[in-house]
Amino acid sequence: MNNTVFVTGGAGFIGSAVIRHLLSCYDCDVVNIDKLTYAGNLETLVNEAGNPKYHFAEYDICDAEKIDALFERYQPKSIMHLAAESHVDRSIDGPLEFIQTNIVGTYTLLQSARKYCGGLSVEEAQRFRFHHISTDEVFGSLGAEGLFTEESPYQPNSPYSASKASSDHLVRAWHETFGLPVVLSNCSNNYGPYQYPEKLLPVIISKVLKGESIPVYGTGENIRDWLYVDDHASALVTIMTRGQVGRSYNVGGNEERTNIEVVKTVCSIMDELVPTPENYSSEGYASLIEFVTDRPGHDQRYAIDATRIEKELGWSPSESFASGMRKTVEWYLNNQSWSDAILSSSTTSGQRLGTATKITGESS
Repeated sequence: MNNTVFVTGGAGFIGSAVIRHLLSCYDCDVVNIDKLTYAGNLETLVNEAGNPKYHFAEYDICDAEKIDALFERYQPKSIMHLAAESHVDRSIDGPLEFIQTNIVGTYTLLQSARKYCGGLSVEEAQRFRFHHISTDEVFGSLGAEGLFTEESPYQPNSPYSASKASSDHLVRAWHETFGLPVVLSNCSNNYGPYQYPEKLLPVIISKVLKGESIPVYGTGENIRDWLYVDDHASALVTIMTRGQVGRSYNVGGNEERTNIEVVKTVCSIMDELVPTPENYSSEGYASLIEFVTDRPGHDQRYAIDATRIEKELGWSPSESFASGMRKTVEWYLNNQSWSDAILSSSTTSGQRLGTATKITGESS
C-alpha cells in the first residue's frame, strides 16, 4: 500500500483546504474526487494543479463502478470523505439531492472501501482509514448553556442535517458490522478563503461592496461556534493520521458568536479597509443590515466541546475569531474576481433560498 489519500469533494471549500494542507505538510499523493457541482470549483486548487502528487478525478461518488476503479488504480492508504451537499437553505428547497449525495453517495463509498479492504493483507487493512467528515448540526439545537460532545444525542432539524446524520450512522455501522477502519469528525461553522458565495461571510462582503442591504435572519441572535477553515484542515489530517479507529472527534474554534455579532464584525473590518461613502450614517456599513423572516427549522445555538481532540491528539485552533475574520475579509477583497465569476454563472445569484413554509394545519 502506498501513501495515497483520496479526498472526496476536494474542489469544495473545506475539501480544497484539506488538499492544500496535505500537499504542503504531509508526504502523500492526493486524489481529488469531485463531480464539480455548483459549489465545486477547480480554481480553489489552481496552485496545486501542476503538482505531480496531485490527481483529479471528475467522478460522482454515487457511481460505484468508477469509484471501484479508482481504488484499484491508486491503492489508497486513506480516504477523507467530504463530498456533500451542504447548504441548509438549499436542502429546504430541494431535499432529494441531499439524500442522494450525502446518504447514497456515502453508502457507495463505504461499499467500495469495504471491498477494497477485503483484498488487502491484514497489516494493510489495519493501516487503512476511512475518515468521514460531518457537522455539528446533526446534534440539533442547544439551549443557552452546554456544549455538543461526541456523546450528544442526534436531533437533526433540517433536511441537510438529517442527511448528514444518516451518513454518520452508516459509517459507524460499517465499522461495527463489517470491521471497516473508520474515524469520524463533526465540526462547527467554517469560514475562510474560497467559501462558496452563498454563505454568510461572502454574502456580507458582496452586499457591502455593492451597497445593498445585508439580510440577517430573524433577530440575528442565533449562535454558532466559528472555526477558521485552515485550522479545520489541520485538525482533519491529525484525526486521519492519529485518531483512534471507531472513534469520533468534535472540532471547534472555541469562538461562539451570534450571527449579528459576526455581521457587525465584518462590517467594522470593511469600514476600515473600504471607507464608507459620505452618504452613509455614523454606523458605517452596519447601516445596511436588514432583518428578514427567519428560515424554517433554524437552530438557535451550536457550540462544540473540542476537549477530546485537544487532549488525545494535541490539536487546538491557531486562529482567533478576530484574526481569522480579518484574514477572510482581506482575502475576499483581494479576490473579488473569483467570487464574481461564480456568482455570474449561478442561476440563484442574489435570490433568497430556503423559504418553504411549514405546514400549520391542525388535525380535525
